[in-house]
Amino acid sequence: MRVAAGIAPAVVIDRRSRKPLHRQVCDAFRAAIVEGRLSAGQRVPSTRALAASLGISRIPVLTAFDQLLAEGYFETAVGAGTFVSGSLAAGARPRPAPVASPLPRRRLALRSDAFLERAPEPWLGGFGAFRVSEPALDDFPFAAWSRLVARHSRRLPRRLMKYGSPMGDLPLRQALASYLGIARGVRCEPEQIMVVSGSQQALEIAARVLLDPGQAAWVEEPGYGGARDALTLAGARLVPVPVDDEGLDVAAGIRLDRRARCAVVTPSHQYPLGATLTASRRLQLLDWAEAAGAWIVEDDYDSEYRYDSRPVAALQGLDRNARVVYIGTFSKVLFPALRVGYLVIPTDLVDRFAAVRDAMDIFPATLHPAVLADFIALGHFARHLRRTALLYRDRRRVLVDSLQALGPRWRVAGAEAGLHLVAVGDRADRPIAMRAARQGVWAMPLSSCYVGPAVRHGLVLGYGGVAAADIPAAVARLAKVIRAN
Repeated sequence: MRVAAGIAPAVVIDRRSRKPLHRQVCDAFRAAIVEGRLSAGQRVPSTRALAASLGISRIPVLTAFDQLLAEGYFETAVGAGTFVSGSLAAGARPRPAPVASPLPRRRLALRSDAFLERAPEPWLGGFGAFRVSEPALDDFPFAAWSRLVARHSRRLPRRLMKYGSPMGDLPLRQALASYLGIARGVRCEPEQIMVVSGSQQALEIAARVLLDPGQAAWVEEPGYGGARDALTLAGARLVPVPVDDEGLDVAAGIRLDRRARCAVVTPSHQYPLGATLTASRRLQLLDWAEAAGAWIVEDDYDSEYRYDSRPVAALQGLDRNARVVYIGTFSKVLFPALRVGYLVIPTDLVDRFAAVRDAMDIFPATLHPAVLADFIALGHFARHLRRTALLYRDRRRVLVDSLQALGPRWRVAGAEAGLHLVAVGDRADRPIAMRAARQGVWAMPLSSCYVGPAVRHGLVLGYGGVAAADIPAAVARLAKVIRAN
């Protein structure tokens, strides 16, 4: 049933607003319909009459009416005019306008609660001293990288513009297979490598493939929060396994849950304490995985940088039973916004990983991986690693020397490799980190890396993104915060 009278809602035109006039008219009618102030079948004024009453041109009114017709709010009848769509009557009821008071809690996935309930982490909010996981961005080879980006952008082949493989473009996978075999002792073929959007996506894909909701997964304690997040999203039950100077305590893990489905480990440079998993524990971990039918996810996040010895070979290279899923990333060695990481997958799991990846985001971007493949093949990557290794070695030395200013109650741990170390202390670390962040010093509390109560306290200090000349002054500010805390 149509109502004859042509009635318009109160449309307030604000000529000073940045919102176009047609949007103001359209929004006013849409709100009146949704809130029940205009009912289904209600006739609205003609565009000419409405424009005259509002004192504006007819053009924005025509544009607004066309939009409302397209969205299904209006309908027209030849010779009769424009009406609120009759289809809105079915099941429609007035909806009150939003109010300032809080809305009642709506039903959502319970697993998201764990992320909302986190305490603030201001130490992740800045750049420079001593933000963890930040590389030396000012020393990146911009000229070489930019030339390759420009070349690929000018001559982007059609295959890189189409839908691609969930595994990623083949040239980068070939370059990675060669590099990983030489530099990390990883045994793989290009067909086993999947290019992903950073190590976090790699962890998420691995968790979805390897774990059913409710199944147990070992995590290092303390350990990497991103791994815990990926496992939590997959519905896994976390089993925190203690870490000591030899890395993950495999025997403790077996005592805690022998039948766990997987273990997520950082064997080459444990995050955050920096220990290297010893040879005996590597073999013990592989034996457990084989006996339990479990999987090992090896996160090799910054193993390229080792200062007092040669890099330690990957755990994956020792695996004779195809139980290790290997993860690497370019976020630390190049730059985080590149968003390129990779998985090395056991041959019999490749199809399953590819199917899950296809369901998540179909396939990775192609331009930057193509650039990266050339960057590696032309030797730029190897030169960048050599140059930055010397740079980070110097920054580490300056930081270790400067940390003596904290006093004898603080000791340095995990300084042998990577882009961070830990200043271990005997005081509550979170208040120190909170106050340091207010002073522009980004020191992550070691306690934030624990699932359960923190056994040790300290400050995780990244030195990759801070110039050596700036380190002493930053440590002095940190020492002042500690003394005042």
